[in-house]
Amino acid sequence: MTPILPDPPLHVALPVQGAMPRLRQRWRVLSDVQRVFAVLAIFLTLIFMACAALVATELIAFSAIFHWAEGQKPSVKASPQTIERGAYLAKLGNCAACHTVRGGEAFAGGKAIHTPFGAVYTSNITPDVATGIGSWSAQAFYRALHEGRSADGHLLTPAFPYPNYTHVTRADADALYAYFMHGVAPVTQTNRAHELPFPYNTQVALAVWRLLFFDQSTETVLNQDTAKNIAARAIFNEPAGQINTEKSVQIERGAYLVRGLGHCSACHAQRNALGATVNDQLLSGALMPMQDWYAPSLMARDQAGVMHWPRSDVVALLKTGVAPSASMAGPMAEVVAKSTQFWTDADLQATAVYLQSLPETPLASQRLIPAAPGQPSALFERGAQLYSQHCATCHGEQGQGMQLESHSGQAKVALPALAGNRAIAMDTSANVVRMVLAGGYPPSTAGNPRPFGMPPFVHVLSDTDIAAVATYIRAAWGNQADDVSAADVVRHRKGMLP
Repeated sequence: MTPILPDPPLHVALPVQGAMPRLRQRWRVLSDVQRVFAVLAIFLTLIFMACAALVATELIAFSAIFHWAEGQKPSVKASPQTIERGAYLAKLGNCAACHTVRGGEAFAGGKAIHTPFGAVYTSNITPDVATGIGSWSAQAFYRALHEGRSADGHLLTPAFPYPNYTHVTRADADALYAYFMHGVAPVTQTNRAHELPFPYNTQVALAVWRLLFFDQSTETVLNQDTAKNIAARAIFNEPAGQINTEKSVQIERGAYLVRGLGHCSACHAQRNALGATVNDQLLSGALMPMQDWYAPSLMARDQAGVMHWPRSDVVALLKTGVAPSASMAGPMAEVVAKSTQFWTDADLQATAVYLQSLPETPLASQRLIPAAPGQPSALFERGAQLYSQHCATCHGEQGQGMQLESHSGQAKVALPALAGNRAIAMDTSANVVRMVLAGGYPPSTAGNPRPFGMPPFVHVLSDTDIAAVATYIRAAWGNQADDVSAADVVRHRKGMLP
């Protein structure tokens, strides 16, 4: 006979079986405010776990997959034509500019790329097995360009412009690989460690950066029809069929060069606080970190936009470094000297067509109505005296520049005019101040082998004098730009826009 037990007291809790009932019981005893914080804590925990999983995937899973793929060692046929093509593409990408130290062996690395986060040293990309990329497969090389990963799977810093090189096709990557493996002499030179403080020197930081800012390209093979449709939609914002097929193919080729191996957005696109380009297709101008030069907007008529230029002038500027109304200086002079002067005429034409097809975007600070002329300031008067003393011999009393007669009897621009020069009258005076301080030369090219240059005045003129000269040339001969103060010069010396 089963005994009858008395009911338990009401204040004694019955045991609860299972986790879910226990959680429900705890939930019931929470107040409304506590429930809000509990939901928030759960949500943040899930977000953290998802981010941690993504970072772990970047660091561990992908690396393991790549180690396996590396063992497959796919080969690339290194025909003379492929190697020659790769040599040309290396010129397109200006690889030597970063991977060759001045006076050092070609592509042996070791050059410091200074960033706001520290110094990044370029790697040895010669086919040396011990210290270079001699043991890399074609797949590993393509992965470095396309995905920003080394052969062992570790993440590369975005100082190597893989956010641009991700647009490079597999065929072009294989040609580059063939050139570096068979057209470059191996050099034994150990790579130098980057000088980056914590946490920028960690793979976790790079993984987080990639998750936030890196968009890996999906390669597509374009024919004339698809190129026409893409160009019409993305550039002209017009229905397909309203533009010339040949021109649209040129635009697509130019976009590939500018966005990919040319990596123009590395300088001409603005960057956020973590060093990522805001939009690699929006070449709207930016101060170049650590170089104190302003890369002007390629979409603004009053800066470096070429929508209204004759196409031949655009090609000449990229090919020779000089054009009737402009000349290259500063970092862009080096790009012309080491890269664009060697581009084929077809690629220069395609680049010019693409740059002229960019939508014209006036800058927010651009002066729409010319300022009314006022009384010359004391700084302007001082600048006029200094200009006459130091500058007029070359640039002309009226800022008209200098032209020389060429062998063909035609006038050749030696020094572009300062009067009406948009580089002088830009809203920012960074480049004007930089030229007066450090001087500079246009690039020496086959089409302009002996360019006229400008000596530095950093040891001749004070900050006040430099401000006076800059103020004068920005307001004389019809130029209408703001004054430059001595404080502005000091800021420019420090790489800051006033």
